[in-house]
Amino acid sequence: MTGMRTYVVKTLGCQMNVHDSEHMAGLLESAGYRAASADSEDADVVVINTCAVRENAANKLYGNLGYLASVKRKRPDMQIAVGGCLAQKDRGEIVTKAPWVDVVFGTHNIDVLPAMLERARHNHEAQVEIEESLKVFPSTLPSRRDSHASAWVSISVGCNNTCTFCIVPSLRGKERDRRPGEILGEVEALVAQGVIEVTLLGQNVNSYGVEFGDRGAFARLLRACGQIEGLERVRFTSPHPAAFTDDVIDAMAKTPTVMPNLHMPLQSGSNAVLRAMRRSYRADKFLGILERVRGAMPCASITTDIIVGFPGETEEDFQETMRVVEAARFASAYTFQYSPRPGTPAFERESLPKEVVQERFERLLALQDELSLQDAQAQVGREVELLVLDDGGRKGKGDGERLSGREPGNRLVHFGVPERAALDGRGVPRPGDMVTVRITHGAPYHLIADGPDATSAYSVRRTRAGDAWDAASNPDHTHDACGTSESGGPVGLGLPQVRVTTA
Repeated sequence: MTGMRTYVVKTLGCQMNVHDSEHMAGLLESAGYRAASADSEDADVVVINTCAVRENAANKLYGNLGYLASVKRKRPDMQIAVGGCLAQKDRGEIVTKAPWVDVVFGTHNIDVLPAMLERARHNHEAQVEIEESLKVFPSTLPSRRDSHASAWVSISVGCNNTCTFCIVPSLRGKERDRRPGEILGEVEALVAQGVIEVTLLGQNVNSYGVEFGDRGAFARLLRACGQIEGLERVRFTSPHPAAFTDDVIDAMAKTPTVMPNLHMPLQSGSNAVLRAMRRSYRADKFLGILERVRGAMPCASITTDIIVGFPGETEEDFQETMRVVEAARFASAYTFQYSPRPGTPAFERESLPKEVVQERFERLLALQDELSLQDAQAQVGREVELLVLDDGGRKGKGDGERLSGREPGNRLVHFGVPERAALDGRGVPRPGDMVTVRITHGAPYHLIADGPDATSAYSVRRTRAGDAWDAASNPDHTHDACGTSESGGPVGLGLPQVRVTTA
């Protein structure tokens, strides 16, 4: 272990980037690197996986690079690599702005990362390699996951939509769908490693199958996942309202392992703004989808994305957004102020005054905070089964340690572990185990299950995911059947390509 080079991957952006970062880590570990701590000053290689959707993501990149310049002056053998959407967009401009960067690679060729690092070391000069189209489907690459219980599974990459605010299609390319057999094979392999929850991932998951001529493919894929023995929870993100169909609602409602949780991006409640955004649905259609979802699954948790201050948005348009948000009653919402992105059609339009956008944003945030609080308080008294998270516990106000988990609707729950749990046979849960508790308190962004009311319902169900976490936590453990690595995370689905040694 002492002669191995270390790495850290920093992720900016969406779930797709998180999944890509898992593949970057898997590639590096398969090539002989090992994970460093989160402190980039200690790593031999720092990889930054970038986002280009909003301006602040670009600012974060160059802020990180500015800091790393001083670190590299002290440790000149450290390598810095930049990948992801902003790398695909800015290309060699990154090296021009930050000449201390060693490697720049794009969204279509993350598989070349280990080889490019080696070339940069050998040639003593920066390496920039950007492909215009996907060369290797990411899911065929090695992956190092932070969680033993949960995994992302890409069902498609790219996007065929033409939203005027979004740069993703030009950076990720046209939608490419994987065959159902490949996806189900990956899910089965993950389950064999101990995974009990998968999230199907795509820029527009409910258009899955269009490439190979099967518009009902996504609903069938959900039902097929529900037949995989050992898989307990299935989620997906993100669908597009224009392509969302009733067969998907039916598959969700009738497949017990598909969770009653839907992330449905609204973007705006104004039909005029939706037309300007080139979003091919209108507010009434959006609300109709939610009504049908709740009719089939009354306990469904629905979340969304909303953009405030799109060019041309009037106060009347914004009031329409407020009306739709209040009618939709989202459990939570990711709200953003519009960010002009070069290369998008909306970039040429005149932006609204910053103070107008800020004031509207604050009004929307206040409304959604109140709705989220009402949703959370409505959960009080419910008995729920939680998937215990991997990020450890913390001390709380209860009678023992407080841990965190996710209930079926994907709400975050902090729960107390009774001090008597280890004594009365009900046990202390491990990350990846399932715990039943009763919700005792609701806050806008989390729930709490603590105290006598919660612990009266408390029980633990040990799972294969918990067993995998146990195995990886054993200090004498190296590799096992679950595919865990010396650095503690599960690695699978791929073969080593390049081995690296110290200089």
